Amino acid sequence: METAATAAPAWGFFSSFLLLAFGTLVAALLGAAHRLGLFYQLMHKVDTASIRHGGENVAAVLKAHGVRFLFTLVGGHISPLLVACEKLGIRVVDTRHEVTAVFAADAVARLTGTVGVAAVTAGPGLTNTVTAVKNAQIAQSPVLLLGGAASTLLQNRGALQAVDQMSLFRPLCKFCASVRRVRDIIPTLRAAMAAAQSGTPGPVFVELPLDVLYPYFMVQKEMVPAKPPKGLMSRAVHWYLANSLANLFAGAWEPQPEGPLPLDIPQASPQQVQRCVEILSRAKRPLMLIGSQALLPPTSADKLRVAVETLGIPCFLAGMARGLLGRNHPLHFRQNRRAALKKADVVVLAGTVCDFRLSYGRVLSRSSKIIVVNRDRKEMLINSDIFWKPQEAVQGDVGSFVVKLVEGLRGQMWASDWAEELRQADQQKEQTFREKALMPVAQHLNPVRVLQLVEDTLPDNSILVVDGGDFVGTAAYLVKPRGPLCWLDPGAFGTLGVGAGFALGAKLCRPDAEIPVMALIGNDAGWTQISREQVPSLGSNVACGLAYTDYHKAAQGLGAQGLLLSRENEDQVVKVLRDAQQQCQDGHPVVVNILIGRTDFRDGSIAM
Repeated sequence: METAATAAPAWGFFSSFLLLAFGTLVAALLGAAHRLGLFYQLMHKVDTASIRHGGENVAAVLKAHGVRFLFTLVGGHISPLLVACEKLGIRVVDTRHEVTAVFAADAVARLTGTVGVAAVTAGPGLTNTVTAVKNAQIAQSPVLLLGGAASTLLQNRGALQAVDQMSLFRPLCKFCASVRRVRDIIPTLRAAMAAAQSGTPGPVFVELPLDVLYPYFMVQKEMVPAKPPKGLMSRAVHWYLANSLANLFAGAWEPQPEGPLPLDIPQASPQQVQRCVEILSRAKRPLMLIGSQALLPPTSADKLRVAVETLGIPCFLAGMARGLLGRNHPLHFRQNRRAALKKADVVVLAGTVCDFRLSYGRVLSRSSKIIVVNRDRKEMLINSDIFWKPQEAVQGDVGSFVVKLVEGLRGQMWASDWAEELRQADQQKEQTFREKALMPVAQHLNPVRVLQLVEDTLPDNSILVVDGGDFVGTAAYLVKPRGPLCWLDPGAFGTLGVGAGFALGAKLCRPDAEIPVMALIGNDAGWTQISREQVPSLGSNVACGLAYTDYHKAAQGLGAQGLLLSRENEDQVVKVLRDAQQQCQDGHPVVVNILIGRTDFRDGSIAM
């Protein structure tokens, strides 16, 4: 027979179990209520009469961050934000392909030091941008991509153009977020804008489902059935849909800060700067390689230029740093970089990376002391485990670092014979180019000669956008940007097709520059860079041959001016280029179709 003594522990255990179960149930209910937004809705109202929409919140944040241009290809998913941006005075620029919209935003980011913004519709609209977003990631451009999406409740249910967009962009972007409620638009976009510019800049992606952009009455019409339900299950579904609608719009129009958040930009420590000053102070043959990162804010291009001039170290410029010292500066060298690196006793890699462009670091001499500065630690030290070793590795902003070097080395002078040695090597290489320009061509124009004439006639306010292979490679040696931030190339990803988008962005940033747009097409009827290697090694020119297409006529068909340069008007190259520039000044885009032979810089030969 059970006694009171034995029953007490059993009852105590049972009561504890009941209490635990009850607590678990309460916690689950509270969690469900929180996820359904019930608590938030108690404190924040839904303005069912408002005709405002989430696109207005998007536009307000962009305006508060100084965004002047929004590049797009229109789609119903994103129409509200386009309309709202237009109303706030943000210029909406529509393109004919989504990849061009992102390329244009990339150009704006590079030229202005702010975030370039593109907005595209869901599904294929976003997948079309992938190449441009990857290019921006490799080039470290702060680009904000706004993407439409299916309504929140219809995702994963077979909605139009619905794909897993977040998984697609996470590997490409520093920051990815999907906005699920209207009230979250503002803080999410502020965080995205800050992430794009902090640390190592790069692209960010914000997904904006259709129901967070459109006004309440339109979303209600699509989401909640007009007729009252009858069955129990129908009523439960109706309540869930109505509650989801309320949670979408609760607190949507309450005031929130819209302006920029503080940026996190790494800086070199005083101790690191001092160690680098000491290394450079003992150098006899110092050399600087300055890359795109040096042009990032907060250091302006003009301040960086003054610092480099004051420092007095011979330098090579790459990427967005091209043109930093103008057209012809005694400290700037363009040729024979490999030989110069082998002779230098101290090399400063200022935003330059030891990737394929520096033969993975193999061009650096093991006897040289290497100072490397970069915002990104992984990029800064790439291949340092096998081909090179830094004497000092500084994770920090490149432009600020150079300015601090000047302060530490003020008054330091280096022997002029080092710069003179580099200058003589430059002049010898340029003489080689002049000789190549005089070589006869069997049928078409000598591209070296044409590009020399382009260099001679180029206006000082030009922005050079380079997009291509062989012709562009030749131009990189011969055509000199006239000043800072006047050169746009794709970057290390080597993307073809950036030209139209980059030119569009550049024109908007610099309305006084010599565009709209003069496109010089080096038409050699082939993929010559590929053919040059493929034919000798594999014995076939398959897929490398093209036609001498009448690109100038295609331009005329699209409403632009089209001009042809060929052997027939070889003596009028300068006149045609001048005519093209005049057409640009009159507001007409111009395409100059230049029929050229093929140049091989390795042995100096020029073929038909």
